Amino acid sequence: MDKRVRSAAAAVADIPGGATLAVGGFGVCGIPSTLLAALVEAGPGGLRVVSNNCGLDDWGLGLLLRAGRIVRMTSSYVGENKEFARQYLAGELEVELVAQGTLAERLRAGGAGIPAFYTPAGAGTQIEEGGLPWRYAPDGSVARCSPPRETREFGGRRHLLEEALTTDFALVRAAVADRHGNCVFHAAARNFNPLCAMAARVCVVEAERIVEAGSLDPDHVHLPGVFVDRIVQADAADRRIERRGSAPAASKEI
Repeated sequence: MDKRVRSAAAAVADIPGGATLAVGGFGVCGIPSTLLAALVEAGPGGLRVVSNNCGLDDWGLGLLLRAGRIVRMTSSYVGENKEFARQYLAGELEVELVAQGTLAERLRAGGAGIPAFYTPAGAGTQIEEGGLPWRYAPDGSVARCSPPRETREFGGRRHLLEEALTTDFALVRAAVADRHGNCVFHAAARNFNPLCAMAARVCVVEAERIVEAGSLDPDHVHLPGVFVDRIVQADAADRRIERRGSAPAASKEI
C-alpha cells in the first residue's frame, strides 16, 4: 500500500481540536517540524500533547504553544522553551512532568497493548505521595495536582503503578521511509519517534528521504510500516541546534 500523502497540510487536515498527540523527537533531534508547521496553519486548538519536551520558543511544538493551541503537556523536561515555563507558572498550561525512562515505557506499553506497569522510579518521592502541581491558578495556588500512585513490592523493593499512554495521532520524523511506511531513524531521533508512532491510533510520518518499497534492508528497519498510516516529504533543511559550543583550543607545548 502506498501511504504517501501529497502535502503536510493534507496529512494533518483531519486532526481536530481537543485531539491527543504523541510528538516524536529528543531535544531538537528528530522533530517533525514540517508537520507541526502545517498543524499551526490548520488551526486546531485544545491539544493535549505527549512529547519529551516542547521544542524551542520559535520552532517545533513551540509554535503551537506560542499560538495558545496546547492545553496540556506530558513531558520529561521544560528544556530551552521559556514560553513553556511561563505558561505553566501562569496557570495557562497543564503540565505533567514524567521521568524520561517512565515516559518512554508508558508510550511503549501503550503501543504494545499493556494498560499499566510497575516501576521503581519515583518510589519514596512526591510522585508516590501525589500533590505535584499539574496546573496553577492565576493567583499562584495549585489548581490541579498529581494523584497518589498505587504501590506494590517486588523482591523487597517498592514499585509504583504507571498507566500506559495512547493518543489519537502521532507526528513522527524519520530519516528514511519507504512507500509502505517502513522507517529508519538517525541516532537520537530513534529514542522517542518509534514509541510515539506505536502508541497512536493514526501515525503520520515526515521523512527526509522516501524510497521505493523493497529498498530498505529489513534488518535495518526501526519502525515497521504496519504502525504508519501516512507519509509526507519532510523539509530536510529544517534542522536546529539546541546549543552551540566549541572545544577549547589545543594547547601548544614549547
